[in-house]
Amino acid sequence: MTRSITYGLFLLSMAIAAAQPGTSAGTIQVEVRYTGSGTVNASHKIYVALWDDPGFASPGGDPPVAVQPLDSASGRVTFSNVQKVPAYISVAYDPTGSWDAQSPPPSGTSLGMYTTNPPKPEPISVDSGKTVKITLTFDDAMKVP
Repeated sequence: MTRSITYGLFLLSMAIAAAQPGTSAGTIQVEVRYTGSGTVNASHKIYVALWDDPGFASPGGDPPVAVQPLDSASGRVTFSNVQKVPAYISVAYDPTGSWDAQSPPPSGTSLGMYTTNPPKPEPISVDSGKTVKITLTFDDAMKVP
């Protein structure tokens, strides 16, 4: 009987561990499409941010895990070696041509996020050694005041 209880506790602990966020080392490819009115180029970029916490959408959240720029309205960025899942993706278009994504976005910046239930960010899970591909389309509907 003790052996059955021990085995049961082992299975329960494995199920709990599998249900919690953890490490992954997978890859997330993000196909971005900006359909807003701004011109995207080398000076006016789209910044794609990888987050490890859904709280990024709240003021005072932690900085992104990684940020990659795009200099065209449509393109792809790849985040390799994603360590913590679930992960979250957001985008910001710089209309000023002077923002480098090292600080909060300036007023007038168009924002978007990967979501199926706005305004809640959609968690992205990726298994170790695997690649997940997502598409994120955004426009000028949401802007930094």
